[in-house]
Amino acid sequence: HPQKPELGKRMVPLTRELWIEREDFMETPPKGYFRLRPDGEVRLRYGFIIKCTGFDKDENGEVTCVYAEVDFDTKSGTPGSESRKVKGNIHWLSAAHAVESEVRLYDRLFSVPAPGARREGDAEDLERDFLDDINPNSKTAIRVMLESSLASAAPESIFQFERHGYFVADIKDHSAEHPVYNRTVTLRDAWSK
Repeated sequence: HPQKPELGKRMVPLTRELWIEREDFMETPPKGYFRLRPDGEVRLRYGFIIKCTGFDKDENGEVTCVYAEVDFDTKSGTPGSESRKVKGNIHWLSAAHAVESEVRLYDRLFSVPAPGARREGDAEDLERDFLDDINPNSKTAIRVMLESSLASAAPESIFQFERHGYFVADIKDHSAEHPVYNRTVTLRDAWSK
């Protein structure tokens, strides 16, 4: 952790090809979007400033590759690195050092605050089954790319995935060959929305 030197340091490889989060690039961004866009500049977190020089899309119009040039005089924490200011910072991962993983996102088990309870407008004799109130999207499994060191973590190891929440290596399914992480806590609670 950058604000806790007692936790130590480790090297994170920065290579020619990187993974970035899909939401960190937009072809036609709205006003106030400070992440990567065509001809736009951002800082790679703890790294350099890059400028988008182009991108590729597949037959469905999904962006599949973003091209950028790097300004090697802007490495975070080095003299002169603050001479150029950019508003956006994005997360990244070395493509050569990434491992495909399964991430399970859990949400509320029930879609209402009081499962099985009568609701306004229900008939007097209506009995509700709490199973009718189960949230069909309470568990979603997605394929993601993670830092390779996460594959060798022991089951039940806990990590914060920046911007996404806290995750634990699955006690039963997690292995170096097939990393599986379960989200335990989000960083923002969307229940009241």
